[in-house]
Amino acid sequence: MDDDELVSAVAGGDDGALRELFSRHAPWLAARLRTVLPAADVEDVLQETFVGVWRGAAGYRSGGAGGWLWGIARRQAALWLRRRGHPERLVTALVAAGELQPVDPTEAALSRAELAAAVEALGPEGSPQRETWRLMYVEDRPVAEVAELMGVPEGTVKSRAYQIRRLMRAALRRHDPMLERGGR
Repeated sequence: MDDDELVSAVAGGDDGALRELFSRHAPWLAARLRTVLPAADVEDVLQETFVGVWRGAAGYRSGGAGGWLWGIARRQAALWLRRRGHPERLVTALVAAGELQPVDPTEAALSRAELAAAVEALGPEGSPQRETWRLMYVEDRPVAEVAELMGVPEGTVKSRAYQIRRLMRAALRRHDPMLERGGR
């Protein structure tokens, strides 16, 4: 069975298919989670990830099981950090989550500094754009939930998300001459 068929079987209640997905994907998910979490927490977040797979399998759209699994794992890691009182580690986790291999410590520090500067471009902490960024991109909450939490229409959240992407792109461009010239 391929991954899409396994997820479909999980949606039908097949716990053997869930075990097979776990055996195929847990090792690489654990390796990526170790880049954003303390090693002692990885197993717990991995378990929560596969509980999320079990619950969300019916909503899976075929064609990208690995990305779908990583999305669940990333959300679980963000929730774990938030529940453990480590929200300051979420930005670092976002930077690290995109890395597939170890990075030079200097490069990692520069990336964190550039991301922090881009976040500052969104305005002061607690501002609507900064809060929208935190909820959508750090905590990975859906538009409808962000709208409800902020007490605004979904269209407002979508508009803010567009502005946030534009502002952050411009702020990051100031730090990367290749982006300024249209490279990448």
